[in-house]
Amino acid sequence: MSSEDRRILQRDEFAAIQQLKALSPTAASLQSQLALAQAGRLSADSLGAGENGGSPVVGEQYLVFSLADQELAVKAEMVQGVERLIDVTPVPNVAPWVKGVINLRGSIISVVDFRTFLDLAQLSVTPRTRLLSLHHNEMVICFLVDGVSEMLPIPTAGIVPVNARQAHIPHWAVPYTAGCALLANRNLVLLDVARLLFSEKMQHYAALG
Repeated sequence: MSSEDRRILQRDEFAAIQQLKALSPTAASLQSQLALAQAGRLSADSLGAGENGGSPVVGEQYLVFSLADQELAVKAEMVQGVERLIDVTPVPNVAPWVKGVINLRGSIISVVDFRTFLDLAQLSVTPRTRLLSLHHNEMVICFLVDGVSEMLPIPTAGIVPVNARQAHIPHWAVPYTAGCALLANRNLVLLDVARLLFSEKMQHYAALG
């Protein structure tokens, strides 16, 4: 990367971070880390070493979020952003799990209530509720999730295929799961964003954005 390209990238990252002033510190920090991860410049050192001062974990970056008391993760490269809940404009004649649309930095994006989509019990909005924007190719969808916690490197060797660890994956997540990662006392379900966004259920309504 040339010095000029690096300056442009840094300028764009600074502008994106400035747009996050309305977000909570946690969301802003995650967005900043996300921008660096997607630029390929988020090192393991920037996320800290292990709890006992051991060597940092090296692996592909994942964004961890929660839904129905389960921790899930998606590849950072598939995440467009993390936002606090903002006003959603309802749209008539769509699936019940489509809450409506939002104007996200000039783009009109569909908002999906992830709990309703997965036929899970509803949960009242809390200060931790977030909008998680996922994208694949040219498709972008915002998912309403219970919370977003951190960026985490997960080594490929630590990912177990879905069929081998079926017992560790909630039944509602199985159709959209790429596998799971057992890290210390945590069980992270890794979602396949392409499988989710282009699932038959997701495609079975008029595209909004």
